[in-house]
Amino acid sequence: MSGVLEIRDHLLGELELAVRTSESLINRIKPEEWTYTPQENMRTLQQLVHHLVSIPASDLAILQEKEQPEVEAVENRVQGISEPEQLSRQLRENFDSFKVYITGLTEEELLRKSTKAFYLDHGMVQSKWLIEVVTHMFHHRSQLFNYLKQLGHDINFFLLYGA
Repeated sequence: MSGVLEIRDHLLGELELAVRTSESLINRIKPEEWTYTPQENMRTLQQLVHHLVSIPASDLAILQEKEQPEVEAVENRVQGISEPEQLSRQLRENFDSFKVYITGLTEEELLRKSTKAFYLDHGMVQSKWLIEVVTHMFHHRSQLFNYLKQLGHDINFFLLYGA
C-alpha cells in the first residue's frame, strides 16, 4: 500500500473514532435535554446533534459539488429524529457512505481531483476535503461533549479516546 493510501486510512480511522465517540455521547442524551442551549446565540443540543450526525453526508455532498439546495436537503434529513439510538445509526450510515466514496478514489484522484463547494470560489483536492471532514467532526464532537458536561453528565476526557 502506498503512503498516500496509508494516510487516507489513518484519517478514516480518526473519523471513525469521532463517529464512535459521538455515538456514545449522543446515546447519553435524555429527552428533556434536547432544548438545552449554553447561550441564547448558540444551537440547541438537538440542532447540534442533527448537524453532527449530518456532517459525513452533507460534507460528501459538498465535495461532490452538489448545489446548496441539495446539501441543505441532506442536512434536513434528520430534522424530525429525536431518538438517540436512531441518530447514532444515521451517523454510522452517513460515515459508511462517506468511507465508501473516499476508499473508491484512486491515489491520483485523492491527490489531484479538485472539487469546488457552492460557497467557495476555488476548489480543493479530495485529500484536503477528507481532512476538512475529520476536523469538522471533531469540532462539533467537542461542542457536544461540552454541552453534556454543562448538563451535568458524568463524562470525562477518556471517553473521547475509547468509547
